[in-house]
Amino acid sequence: MTGGEDRWIDERGEVIDEDHRGLVYDIRTLIDRRRAIGIFGGVALTSLLAACGATDETEAAATSAAPTPGATNSAPSAGATAEASAPLDEVPDETGGPFPADGSNGINVLDDSGVVRSDIRSSFGSSTTVAEGVPLTISLTVRDAATGAALVGRGVYVWHCDRDGNYSLYSAGVEEENYLRGVQETDANGTVVFRSIYPACYPGRWPHIHFEVYDDVATAVQSGPIVKTSQIALPPEANDAVYATSGYGQSVRHASQVSLQSDNVFRDDGGLHQIATMSGSVGQGYTASLTIGI
Repeated sequence: MTGGEDRWIDERGEVIDEDHRGLVYDIRTLIDRRRAIGIFGGVALTSLLAACGATDETEAAATSAAPTPGATNSAPSAGATAEASAPLDEVPDETGGPFPADGSNGINVLDDSGVVRSDIRSSFGSSTTVAEGVPLTISLTVRDAATGAALVGRGVYVWHCDRDGNYSLYSAGVEEENYLRGVQETDANGTVVFRSIYPACYPGRWPHIHFEVYDDVATAVQSGPIVKTSQIALPPEANDAVYATSGYGQSVRHASQVSLQSDNVFRDDGGLHQIATMSGSVGQGYTASLTIGI
């Protein structure tokens, strides 16, 4: 959510502060962007998206991709290099785990105003706590597995644990937080970009990020039918580098006790279609990119 001098005018001509806009504003904002795209088209589309908040994500991705001594630049997976016109393997269906906050396990954050956002590091609503950790940009591209075509306008919900291995809204001590959760709409390339922090490795699980794909954002925030539920696996080289930094000490021990082959989610194929392509470094932050077929 943004602050400053922005105001929204309701049907009666009254000014409404951002804190009181509500879920309807979130959806109208997305609809207004779609209408504007239809008006300007072509090259103007890129400028419009940048003006609507893509600048921070682009800068973060560009910075983390810059070559740096000790930086990780993993070879792209088959899914990450798939051409738009070429079929690709469908990403496996995986569990959403016990902490989805999508209404399936008691708590539902998806109908909260503010959940539609690109920067998921802070809580929203009554709390503004910011999750600490090594910066991570998550770039997820959604394509049709049969054709490779970009799936535009899909709703994508992403969530993961914090630096201590806790999930907001569920874990002890962070029940009143809702950080590291957010929804976005895929762009003209089928891509969503989230600004976050690197998650911990907790007992019994390989480091990972959860996601759900919906037909559109409106369906997501209404907890409608889910098209795909799966997880992103983070590569070992980046894990080792991040977990050697302050604040991630317990992750070193936990990571030494699990592998992609023993993980209860990724073990069937070693995370073949779910391992993110990683660029960046601890100092500049990382970018985790993955193209999935659905």
